[in-house]
Amino acid sequence: MNLKQLDAFLWVARLGSFSKTAEKLFTTQPAISSRIANLEDELQVDLFTRDGGEVRLTATGRDLLGLAEETLASVQAMKDRAGVQADVSGLLRLGAAETIVQTWLPDLLAELQATYPALEVEISVDVTSNLRNDLVEHAVDVAFLMGPVSEYTVTNTPLGHYPLVWVMRPEPGVKGPVKMTLQDMRAFPILSFPRNTRPFFEINEALRSRGTKPFRLFPSSSLSAIQRMAERGLGIASIPRVFAANALADGRLIEVECDWHPTPLHYTASYIADPSRPILARVVEMARGIAREQAA
Repeated sequence: MNLKQLDAFLWVARLGSFSKTAEKLFTTQPAISSRIANLEDELQVDLFTRDGGEVRLTATGRDLLGLAEETLASVQAMKDRAGVQADVSGLLRLGAAETIVQTWLPDLLAELQATYPALEVEISVDVTSNLRNDLVEHAVDVAFLMGPVSEYTVTNTPLGHYPLVWVMRPEPGVKGPVKMTLQDMRAFPILSFPRNTRPFFEINEALRSRGTKPFRLFPSSSLSAIQRMAERGLGIASIPRVFAANALADGRLIEVECDWHPTPLHYTASYIADPSRPILARVVEMARGIAREQAA
């Protein structure tokens, strides 16, 4: 029995696929099949059932999986205690919501480059619902999203909250904020987050419940596009205050002081712990520190 066999066992159990495990561990499917077969021979048990390409843990496999995870975690703990500094390399796949990309993600990438120069980082920018699916399906290693992710396998670390602000292009000669009620705002197109997000749901429900005038709600998956549309006078936008800070400071946008706002966006760094990859927890700690510094 060796660590490569245990690592293969863990990832086949998580991914339910020999081919996906081979891709994850940067090897071939026959190599993964061989590792599992040798481990089953040594333990004299079947760890998986194979049925038409579907791979599932047997009852014995479920019982032994926790021990494999503990063993891999203990090996890494021994290395850490002994002060073994691994040359961290390979591919790290990060998924991030646009608010994170436009605020502190560049600082995190710079720190990763300085600390782990051999590490290759791949970035995916998407809405939270897609990032959550990518994380659960192991398409990304760490996701910075509106969380937490309610899956028992996922570890969620809070990254702080981001208040939303109403903004619009100022009329000629107008400086500073303008006051409107939500009823007043129904006369303008409302630019918001995409449909499958909490802000869109809250804005839609608030507009429906406060008045009878028709309203126009335009969702977009791009905060940059929402802001640009607001700057061109195409409507009133609801975006994170930190995202709009520069446009508010230089007068491209003004704040609309309203009697109602969507709840602030709460972000987490979410990942599925992997005993063989302590780099994931380290990246999350880096991200939490940088997010706190910017919020201070």
